[in-house]
Amino acid sequence: MNFLAHLYLSGANPKIKLGNFIGDFVKGRSFHETYEREIALGIELHREIDLFTDRHEIVHQSKVRLRPTYRHYSAVIVDVFYDHFLASQWNKFSQMPLHEFAEDAYQMINENLFVAPAQVQHMVPYMISGNWLVNYSHLNGIQRALSGMARRTPYPSKMEYAIKDLQEHYEDFKAEFNLFFPHLAAYCKSWLAARGK
Repeated sequence: MNFLAHLYLSGANPKIKLGNFIGDFVKGRSFHETYEREIALGIELHREIDLFTDRHEIVHQSKVRLRPTYRHYSAVIVDVFYDHFLASQWNKFSQMPLHEFAEDAYQMINENLFVAPAQVQHMVPYMISGNWLVNYSHLNGIQRALSGMARRTPYPSKMEYAIKDLQEHYEDFKAEFNLFFPHLAAYCKSWLAARGK
């Protein structure tokens, strides 16, 4: 659940940001009938980001390191790890301070929460009160995120222990993120530009 990356990669349009933010909670292909055009565009972008990420060879290296222990949950864990590296190196990617970006994001989400799926409406108050987007920059924030996700999985995932893997291989994951993320950011910028955004 790399919420910070999805919000960051959406550009400046708040409706596209909203769609990208809720993308994990929107199923099927009929969302164009449910959501206005720019929110639907954000959902499309979310899926493009996930597809690009899942297929990328650098991300594959990160997932392989985790797969023996976490199996198919390794991709989710890598998403969370990468949000940590985006948050902890935020000044490399944005001139707006992270706390301001987070405040703007929370305000935008709250103002549009009525159109979000029920799961998002339930989650957002916890997200805001726990200031997830900023706290991703700290290891204890990542630990809380992984533990919360582990509680919601239908089968034992062991995700609550993945912080140890992050600490043990911190520089490897960081190097992989720093190689991969500029490629993803450029892809998203191009994708949005092709759609006039």
